[in-house]
Amino acid sequence: MFGNETARRSTVILAVALAALTVGGTQAMAASEKTATDTAGRAFGRLGPLADLVVERLRVGDRVAASKFGTDKPIDDPAREEQELAAVRTRAFALGLDPERTAAFFSDQITASKVVQRGLFDRWTAHPEQAPTTRRDLTEIRAELDELTTSLLTELVATNDVRDHGAPCRVDVLEAQTSADVVDHLDELHRTALRTALQSLC
Repeated sequence: MFGNETARRSTVILAVALAALTVGGTQAMAASEKTATDTAGRAFGRLGPLADLVVERLRVGDRVAASKFGTDKPIDDPAREEQELAAVRTRAFALGLDPERTAAFFSDQITASKVVQRGLFDRWTAHPEQAPTTRRDLTEIRAELDELTTSLLTELVATNDVRDHGAPCRVDVLEAQTSADVVDHLDELHRTALRTALQSLC
């Protein structure tokens, strides 16, 4: 049973990847814009909604980078990160999730956000003309992250059974990751960050 299901999902993943690779030229641009309008934020599979939230959090990482770039605010903030993970463990226990496994997932989210921030810092330093010209208040952005934490915890509860299966879960992750990459038109930086963010789901 798992073998047939794994084969089916692998076929879907391959089809999505091929669709992304075979669209080219002017038609590709139009198709890409239409796809972004019609399907953005709708990754495939049982872990698709979770992947959508992860991508949304990575996008917030862009705004965190813009807020910090050119200031003395560091990318790394170990004390705050530990506070966030401690709070996640407490909330996970109350929701019936494994606290350490949940903290590992959120640790990956923090690491992935820092991948985005460092990548954008490097890009903007090398190409100052691409650097942001406005800076949002970091407190407001952190409120967005807090809301996403709640949404992510809710989705972890909803997918707890899915994530308890080794090989089938890894296929689900690949399906969600590949489709999120395509429908959200991720660049290499955010694609790398997404892989980091989903690495300990199973």
